[in-house]
Amino acid sequence: MTRILVTGASGLLGFHFAWQASQKAEVIGITHSQELVNTPFQSVKMDLSQPGMGEKIITQYKPDVLVHCAALANVDACDLQPELADRMNAALPGELAESAEKNSVRMVHISTDAIFDGNKGNYREDDEPNPLSTYARTKLKGEQAVLQTCPDAIVARVNFFGWSMSGKRSLAEWFISNLAAGRVVNGFTDIFFCPLEVSQLCEFLQMMLEKDLKGLFHVVSSESISKYAFGVKLAEAFGFESKLIKPVSWKEGGLLAARSPLLTLDTDKLTKALGIIMPGIQEGINRFHQQYETLWPLKMRKTLTA
Repeated sequence: MTRILVTGASGLLGFHFAWQASQKAEVIGITHSQELVNTPFQSVKMDLSQPGMGEKIITQYKPDVLVHCAALANVDACDLQPELADRMNAALPGELAESAEKNSVRMVHISTDAIFDGNKGNYREDDEPNPLSTYARTKLKGEQAVLQTCPDAIVARVNFFGWSMSGKRSLAEWFISNLAAGRVVNGFTDIFFCPLEVSQLCEFLQMMLEKDLKGLFHVVSSESISKYAFGVKLAEAFGFESKLIKPVSWKEGGLLAARSPLLTLDTDKLTKALGIIMPGIQEGINRFHQQYETLWPLKMRKTLTA
């Protein structure tokens, strides 16, 4: 049976990928601070912020496949902790890639749409990045380190939403928790993105592994939407009052780090490689709502230890 090592297994993407992949493979999930129970995969708590940990986990667990999801993903936190951001988002991926290449481990590295400045949108994989924040700069360094060291790796630039164990990991959860409480929230009208529901993203990552793809791919929704309009669609799907969402510019949101306005990505390379069409945003929102109806968020939280 294939052994898959997933870093960031308590995070939004890492948890979902480990859960879904465990249906067909032996999965070991590396978490930082959360201890997980009652999961279909083995959970191991380990601090990857220490130098040398990339090589250690590869040699210790000897996976066939490494899916590297762990990162310092809070954009403003990266500006406040640039050394930690560089370690987690740039140095660690390089360590993992070096060890993966040396040990013939298939690697999937998760990058971000934020490596672009968002001035033109509809970015292709060969467009020149221009990161605006510490988070984006360190993530770009990470994907470059992976591709230089382990050229057969998959590097996936993503933007996704979904349910997390904390209930606070995605924009969609933020909208739903506030709307459910009747709170007025801001929705940015001048930031556009292509969010993909996380379980859909996991399915595409597994397809990419099965097809033995290599290199850099944009793995996002086939459609783009403003963050304000995304919130309105969520409100409509869940039956909440969309008037609670106030249309504003991101500059009015009190954010520390700069944001890119047009983070829209071209997915032609991936659709041709897989022979599929990437799903639209409403399809992802419908799945997100269906998961809520079937109590998936509650099931996830039951995997957390007290």
